[in-house]
Amino acid sequence: MTWNRIPWAWLLTSALTFTACTSSPSGSTPDASTPDASTGDEWDGHYVPLEENGDTWPDTGPFASCTFTANAGDPCPDGFSLFDLSACNRESLANANTDGLFMLTTRTDWSTPYFAANVIRLGSDGGTQYINNQPITQQASAGNARLYAAESTASNGRVRRELLATCEAPQAPDFTGCSASCNNGKVFMLSTFKSQRTAWRAGEAEASGLELVSENLVDLGRPVDIYVTQNHAYVVSISAPYLGKAAGGLTVFDVSNKSAPVKVKTLQLENDNYWNGVWARGDALYVASADRGVLVFDIRNPADPQLVRNLPGDNTDVHTVFVDGNRLYAADLEKGILLFDISNPLQPLELNRYAPDGAIPHDMFAIGDRLYASFSDSGFFVADVSNPSDLRTLGQFTYPRQFAHHNAVGTFAGRTIAFEGGEGPGAHLRVLDITDPTHIVKIGEFQLRPEYSIHNLVLVGKKLYIAWYQEGVRVLDVSNPTRPTQVAHYNTYRESEADIGDYFAGAFGIRVPGDGFIYAVDAWRGLLILREQ
Repeated sequence: MTWNRIPWAWLLTSALTFTACTSSPSGSTPDASTPDASTGDEWDGHYVPLEENGDTWPDTGPFASCTFTANAGDPCPDGFSLFDLSACNRESLANANTDGLFMLTTRTDWSTPYFAANVIRLGSDGGTQYINNQPITQQASAGNARLYAAESTASNGRVRRELLATCEAPQAPDFTGCSASCNNGKVFMLSTFKSQRTAWRAGEAEASGLELVSENLVDLGRPVDIYVTQNHAYVVSISAPYLGKAAGGLTVFDVSNKSAPVKVKTLQLENDNYWNGVWARGDALYVASADRGVLVFDIRNPADPQLVRNLPGDNTDVHTVFVDGNRLYAADLEKGILLFDISNPLQPLELNRYAPDGAIPHDMFAIGDRLYASFSDSGFFVADVSNPSDLRTLGQFTYPRQFAHHNAVGTFAGRTIAFEGGEGPGAHLRVLDITDPTHIVKIGEFQLRPEYSIHNLVLVGKKLYIAWYQEGVRVLDVSNPTRPTQVAHYNTYRESEADIGDYFAGAFGIRVPGDGFIYAVDAWRGLLILREQ
C-alpha cells in the first residue's frame, strides 16, 4: 500500500483510481456464497485460457436517480443546491443506515463510466463523522435525505471539498446517492454511489480453519509488514497522521512464546517515518524507507537492531524489499527496482536498476535468474536477471485499469505459475501460466467482495496465504491453480470508532516462516499470530 506515495494517490480524497471487476468466468472461481468448498482434484497441467476483461465493474447505469445542478469546471455550489433530488424516493431513506463505516462504490458518467470508491464514517452519537478520513464539517437534512461535506487543504495549498447527498434506500439499510468533489472552488468530479457497510461477509464466522494464538498491539504509526527470523518478529509501520497515529518505525517482538510475545524494542528515526517493507538474511535486516532508501540493520543481537547504513542514499523512496539467495531487490518508486549483491549481508553492493520504460515498481518476487515484478499501473513483468549488467524483459501481462501490486510464483505440474494480486476496488487474484514469458496466459482467478482488495501474498507449497485488507487472512488451496479454493480464513477486521474511514484497512502483511504459525499484521490490531486447525 502506498496511496500517498504513487501517482494515482491524489485521487483518493475523492475517489480511488481503480475500477472493479466482473464476475469470474464459470469454473474459475468457487461461488462466493460457499468459499470453503474444496476442489478435491490435483492439477494435471491442462487448462482452458481465460479471457481477461480487466478490473471492470458490470455497468447497469447510475447507482442513483439524483442529478446535479452544475458541471465539471463550474463554480462549486454549497450544500444541497448542487444536487437535484427530485427523482429520488426519499421516503425510503427512513430505513437507511446512519451509523457505521461504509464503502461507497462510485460511478462517474464519463464517455466510459468510471468506477471508484469513497469511505464514510457516520454516527448518531454526536461524535465526529468523516469522509475519506476528513472530518465532516457540514451536514443537513431535507426530509429523509441527508447532506455531508468535508474539506481539506493539501500541502500545495489546494482546497478539496467533498459533498455527498443521499437519494434513496432501495435495499435498506444500504443507501444510494450523489457525490461531488471540488478543487479550489471548482467542480472536479460528479458521481452516483451505492453504499456497503464495512463488516464481515454476510453469514461468515470470525474464523474457520484458523485460530488466534495471540494479539499484540503495535504503537508506532500504522503497521503494514512483518518478517520473522531468529524467534523475533520485526514489524514496520508507516506514518498515519490523518488517523491520529504516531510516526512509523520498527517494532521488535520476541516470539519464542507464540502465546505471549514480548515487545523488546521500538525504533524510529527523525524525519524518516514511513517504513513499508521488511526482509532479513542472516544477521542483516533490510527495511524499506520512503526517505532514505534501504535501511540496513545488524541483528546479531536480534532483540536490539543496530542501524549500519542506508542505501543508495537519502531522499530515496524505497517502498518494498525482497531477498532471494545472495540478491536483494528494492522497489524504488523513482528509480525502478534496485538490485544488490548481499554475499556480505551487512554490506550490500548495488549491481543495477531495472525500470522498463520508466515503470513504477510496487513489489517483486524472484527465483534464481528470474525476477517477477509488479509494476503498478504498467502491469506484471518477467525479467532475466542472470547477468546483472544486462537485465532483460522477457514478458509482460497487462489488463485494463490495472494496478499490479504483489505476486508469488511456484511450479505446478511442471509449469511456472504466478499468483498476481491487484489493489483497489475490483482488483482480485489472477493466476497466470508464465512458463513461456513471451506468451503469458491467465488460467484462473479468485475474488471475494469486489469492494475490497488483496495486499500481500505468500505461497507455501500448494497453499496461498493472503492478507486481504478488510477480508482479513485467507488461505487458498491452489493445488489446482485453475481453481483456487478457500480452505480457511480469519476475519482480522473489526469495525470500530478507532477506524475513521480508510480504504486501506484490515490485514496488510503476512508471513508463514515454517514454524507452524501464521504471522499477520492488521492496521489496527497489530501483530496477530494464528495457527491452522
